[in-house]
Amino acid sequence: MNNQIEEIRTILLSAKYGHKKHPEILECFPNGPKRTIGLVEVTLRDGTKGYGEGYLGVFAPKVFESIVDLCKPYLLGKDGMDIKRRYLDLCSVCDYWSLQGAARHTTSAIEIALIDAKSKSLGVPAYKLFGDNFNDKVEVYGSGGICDSKEHFIEELEYLKFLGIKKYKIRSTEKDILRTAWILQEANKYKIEIGIDMCQNLADPPLSAQKVISFINDVRKISSENILFLEEAVGPTDIKGFKKLKENFDIKICGGEIITTQEEMISRINLGTYDFVQPDASVIGGIQSVLEIFNHAKSKGVDTVVHAWGGPVAIMANYHACFAAGGKLVELPMIPYDLEPDLFTDQRHIVDGCLIRPEKPGIGITMNNNIEKKYKFDESAVYSCVVVDRGQPNDNYWKL
Repeated sequence: MNNQIEEIRTILLSAKYGHKKHPEILECFPNGPKRTIGLVEVTLRDGTKGYGEGYLGVFAPKVFESIVDLCKPYLLGKDGMDIKRRYLDLCSVCDYWSLQGAARHTTSAIEIALIDAKSKSLGVPAYKLFGDNFNDKVEVYGSGGICDSKEHFIEELEYLKFLGIKKYKIRSTEKDILRTAWILQEANKYKIEIGIDMCQNLADPPLSAQKVISFINDVRKISSENILFLEEAVGPTDIKGFKKLKENFDIKICGGEIITTQEEMISRINLGTYDFVQPDASVIGGIQSVLEIFNHAKSKGVDTVVHAWGGPVAIMANYHACFAAGGKLVELPMIPYDLEPDLFTDQRHIVDGCLIRPEKPGIGITMNNNIEKKYKFDESAVYSCVVVDRGQPNDNYWKL
């Protein structure tokens, strides 16, 4: 059978990310501006190669590699076109000891790689495996706002203006009252709306809902500009906190990027936790799991907006899930990453603030030996979740 899985291997790639004075680098990359991604390459007997990514590779690349090696013997020789069966095989190997955690990222990567290989074999874009009626474009929001200066914010606003993007996600803490009010008013000059990611999935202890309510009320005393959404505003397990925010604001409340099973996401949807959910194909089990979330969320009147902050393979997998499910909005990470031009080539194309539907077979990623040689794995290029506290903001600087 030409469809049998002939080989599976891990590819770890490291490349320049941002610059040494960028706030995210200073906070989360202790060894400087270089980032790693973890890929899986699946080769079918006919020579077709598919690529997938697990977000775990950014944080623990060696762990990612080890779990791939553990799964490999259970897949070799099996039918690579029967993706649902192979997904269940992976669940059998890993779910007992990692139902919610690292192994789900690996399952995600292999599932995405199989979808990439299957759609390449059939000569169609990946989203066409799941239907035949697709939008030709989807709106993009810029995901950045990790800025310590007005100049940096304006640089990102100008970039969004160039791309025609009208929505911009920034990162704020409860101490950033004046900074947040400043960017709300500055973005209004560009006719760009602001969403706020409060990053509480990394906080220990996370903010209470009451502190978030106080923060937003203080911002609104200074700026009357609309806030599009609040993302991860309380800790990921604080279901009551999310619901309290929904009860107190007309702002859309969202989250879910770290959830690793569709069952947990569906449970949260049923509990009324979010106004829209943010599954990530490189975290939650792959593209098919994201499509399950889309379908269930729609039945409950809840929107789905894919999270896309991984490397190029993870981003394209999420974009294909969005097109397959008829999504209305996707995330565009704004920190420069040297890998992106080589892996995306022309498949991530943005015109007038919209992502144009990709048409290349597979998920639309370019990979070859030259890319592997160019971006060799650097063991020091890892993201640290122990965020460095760089001190209190200078309130006088941000006064309107």
